[in-house]
Amino acid sequence: MNQSQNPSAVRSKQQFIEALLKLMEKYPYSEITVKQIVMETDLVRKTFYRNFSSKDDVLNAYINQQIYEYTRALIKEPDPLSVIFAFCEKNRTFLSLLHKNNMLYLLLLRLNEVIPLINETTDMENNPFKLLIGEQEPDYLIAFNIGAIWNVIFKWVERGMGEPLEEIKTVLGRYIERLSR
Repeated sequence: MNQSQNPSAVRSKQQFIEALLKLMEKYPYSEITVKQIVMETDLVRKTFYRNFSSKDDVLNAYINQQIYEYTRALIKEPDPLSVIFAFCEKNRTFLSLLHKNNMLYLLLLRLNEVIPLINETTDMENNPFKLLIGEQEPDYLIAFNIGAIWNVIFKWVERGMGEPLEEIKTVLGRYIERLSR
């Protein structure tokens, strides 16, 4: 993907992302073509390939946008569960689209790449993992936390996202409290 921050390129990328998401609501991801994505916009194929190499590149760009927003919120908010559930609430439709296409794992893969980097690069004062991990080996503990919470989220999505996230947060909070005794 082209990383240009030119306002025109940014708008074009966003149009292609929105077109892909719109198509994912109607068609299985595997059946969507670059041609369809381009036709959903007022742009041309050349512009698509100036910004992306494939439809996977478009999807990954959107996932990266959402993960970036998520991680910025994690750094600012002292309660990671609140950030996670706010992210899920905001991205209900996208989570549902990923689930429908058996692609939720893409979020987990990206989180497993990004969260350890945040732990390494964020000063300890603003590090959301400092309280959880302390001075312990971070790699396994971060992987454990990401896997645990995101498997819960995936279960919620599989069940149709019917239960209020606040209830799930309460259940998890009680469980975490029991573990700390």
